Amino acid sequence: MSRKQARMSGTDENSPYDPIAAGPAGHRSRTEMEFDNPGVLAALFGQFDANLVRIENRLGVYIAARGNRVQIEGSEDAVERARDVLQAMHQRIQSGFELDAGAVRSLIAMSDEPTLDGIVRGDDKRPPVMIRTRKKTIAPRSAAQIDYMRALTSNDIIFALGPAGTGKTYLAVAQAVAQLITGSVQRLILSRPAVEAGERLGFLPGDMKEKVDPYLRPLYDALYDCMPPEQVERRLASGEIEIAPIAFMRGRTLADAFVILDEAQNTTPAQMKMFLTRFGQNSRMVVCGDPKQVDIPGGDSFSGLADAVKRLEGVEGIGMARFTAADVVRHPVVGRIVEAYEGQQG
Repeated sequence: MSRKQARMSGTDENSPYDPIAAGPAGHRSRTEMEFDNPGVLAALFGQFDANLVRIENRLGVYIAARGNRVQIEGSEDAVERARDVLQAMHQRIQSGFELDAGAVRSLIAMSDEPTLDGIVRGDDKRPPVMIRTRKKTIAPRSAAQIDYMRALTSNDIIFALGPAGTGKTYLAVAQAVAQLITGSVQRLILSRPAVEAGERLGFLPGDMKEKVDPYLRPLYDALYDCMPPEQVERRLASGEIEIAPIAFMRGRTLADAFVILDEAQNTTPAQMKMFLTRFGQNSRMVVCGDPKQVDIPGGDSFSGLADAVKRLEGVEGIGMARFTAADVVRHPVVGRIVEAYEGQQG
């Protein structure tokens, strides 16, 4: 498919390019950009200029690419946003980040944030928002992730609330890995309640590890995405990384550790209180969950996550990061599915 066909069919985004959206001729603006490194243009523009088409369709501008020069035309605000997005995309490539369709959509979504340039490049007041691990450097992919990633470095306890696919657990694990690698914490402890999601799995064979591993698979997946497999296995064997059900936390003090509780909506208030009071010196704790996906008997009225948020909102040292369907960074259809289900529940 050619670039023109992609733009006119609107196959890549929900809203195809509409030249009328650029506004009346008297309010139109035009700017030109030049990129010094021709070697990045293929990745920047995308196959058949697909990345440029995404910007055009979402922001209602027209982009003409000639060699290493790009001309953007449309309303003044849209042109500024498109220019900022292209600059951020270019910087992302130069910094070694991947630039897939999801990353482009995220940069477009964040382009109305006044801090977009600072997010990618950093400035005199703040460094760029990113997490560096052994395998990759991770940048925010939604506006909510920006605040969340900053909270992960500034609060003692962080509650990350919202639907699946928003990066709550993944970013928490990535930050934990980064701090373990730098030595700012000595241990990484990952936990979640062993509650079945609407199913009765019955007896599971094997030892304790084999019994609980199916419940903890998402945490393993995030770990292996941030660290080489041999390092994960070595640190698991040495106890530097510990993955266990929440019941194993009772009676402990978790000092010098980065502690993550996943699927926290499936804890009881008693379990949540027990877990939070394990917090020790030189530690950080992240509690991730979706208050609308409670699998324990009694629903959200018996959820330890909802109870904790109600009690601890505004307490010093505790941060709250909230995500919505608009912040889903998986396939765009996942966000629409979440919105459809939340609409029915409402």
